[in-house]
Amino acid sequence: MSKEKPNMNVVFVGHVDAGKSTIVGRMLFDTGAVSEQEMTKLRQEAEKHGKIGFEFAYVMDKIKEERERGVTIDLAYRKIMTQKFQITIIDAPGHRDFVKNMITGASQADCAFLVIAAPAGVQPQTTEHLWLLRTMGVKNVAIAVNKMDAVEYKEEKFNIVKEEVGKLLQGVGINAATTPFIACSGLKGDNVAKKSANMPWYKGPTVLEQFDSFPEPKLPTDLPMRMPVQDVYEITGIGTVPVGKIETGTMKVGQKVIILPGRTGTGIQGEIKTIEMHHESLPEALAGDNVGINIRGVGKKDIARGDVICEASRPPSIVEEFIATITVINHPTVLAKGYTPVFHIHTAQVPCQFVELIEQIDPRTGEVLKKNPDFLKNGDSAKVRIKPQGNLCLETQKENPYMSRFAVRDAGATVAAGICTEIVKKKA
Repeated sequence: MSKEKPNMNVVFVGHVDAGKSTIVGRMLFDTGAVSEQEMTKLRQEAEKHGKIGFEFAYVMDKIKEERERGVTIDLAYRKIMTQKFQITIIDAPGHRDFVKNMITGASQADCAFLVIAAPAGVQPQTTEHLWLLRTMGVKNVAIAVNKMDAVEYKEEKFNIVKEEVGKLLQGVGINAATTPFIACSGLKGDNVAKKSANMPWYKGPTVLEQFDSFPEPKLPTDLPMRMPVQDVYEITGIGTVPVGKIETGTMKVGQKVIILPGRTGTGIQGEIKTIEMHHESLPEALAGDNVGINIRGVGKKDIARGDVICEASRPPSIVEEFIATITVINHPTVLAKGYTPVFHIHTAQVPCQFVELIEQIDPRTGEVLKKNPDFLKNGDSAKVRIKPQGNLCLETQKENPYMSRFAVRDAGATVAAGICTEIVKKKA
């Protein structure tokens, strides 16, 4: 087997109807990953649903319900080969109710495209998407200014959007001057996989070329093996197959593992029997790989989304409480002690209570502004003490940054985002 190109996970985020799925579908079609035949079939189906021009989006939105509603619900994965990388595209939903899926998507991404529709420009959720990307540790972001065909490919419209988005980028600590902005049209195929003749003024890369401009992801293979479970399938002849992305370390066939918290809340022991990636059986897989595995001694009832498959010799802890640094992004009023929203940590969703607001800090310098503030409002950063109201497996940023980040959600909105810095372990 030839040495494969390094894998890079790229997430496409943006407001509903910004055209993320269309860009991705167009790219898959123009690079030959989707056949002319399949495309014709999807085009007919789009017309049947009265959704002319949605055929490219249909490549990603394979779920029937999505076709009828015209929105992306679950995360879809597709592969594209570029000069340098094997790209796994994660098409993350932009729709309000689906931000939680987007969180699990962004937490798997090495880099991101934020898709903005040229006619609409910045939307209320754009800031939220940027905060999430930043908190989830996605450092490399490119902006795709899509639907340029709808603004007659005008340079001034592109520049207006660029300026608006630039302000938001600075606000979340991303340098707008070094961020690539791509003028494109997913529907017409301008600057997606092929250079456009409609925008002679645009000198930048296509979306496809931009993939190769992102730095190669450095794999955290030196850290202990961790694989948060995204889904669990029952496959005839194999049995229970958890799937997910290996966040850190190396997974090997025969490796002793522990599933935390597992059904028991104290962990379940097992051994890696098989590892599959892209329908191929492998002896080992590394951080960054999306895999499906089978574990000896582990059945359907033992494991669920949100569990973490860990190296048995170096397991993380189930936490009693933890201290975190958070930033309030979007709370309707103020965040006070006693508040119990849902925390999204790797692929887990657990209600947690803010038991103490320790200190408010200046997000730029880290200096303490106020001890024990009564409440926190949008834009505030603080050190807080949190108590999970269920079993949760988590690590500190120092031990394993990949397993320390989280988003806080309430009533369909992302309230805050943060990073765990200290842990009090649960007593056995």
